[in-house]
Amino acid sequence: MSKKMLGDLMRQAQKLQTEMAKMQEEAKKKTVAATAGGGMVTAVASGAGEIISLKIEKDVVNPEDVEMLQDLVIAAANEALRRAQEMVQGEMSKLTGGLQMPGLGDLGKMF
Repeated sequence: MSKKMLGDLMRQAQKLQTEMAKMQEEAKKKTVAATAGGGMVTAVASGAGEIISLKIEKDVVNPEDVEMLQDLVIAAANEALRRAQEMVQGEMSKLTGGLQMPGLGDLGKMF
């Protein structure tokens, strides 16, 4: 490989790294929501892989059936996190043109 080709490759790698860092910062600001129990529980996750809000409708709160509420919270949170991960991976795919690049596979998994 010539020095020119190597230099071009290094510049492209630096540009991609800068764009990826920018995309990750932007993804942290984006959110996705998911519901469970017909909308009785809503979880919102950020692109950073964090649950940032959780809404529980009063009608689903039953002291006699706490397990159901726990299951709904878990289901909504897991779905919100899955959607956040898909969002980040989609953004990463746009950036890399869908190419699977060695050593970059885990960058789409921010959590």
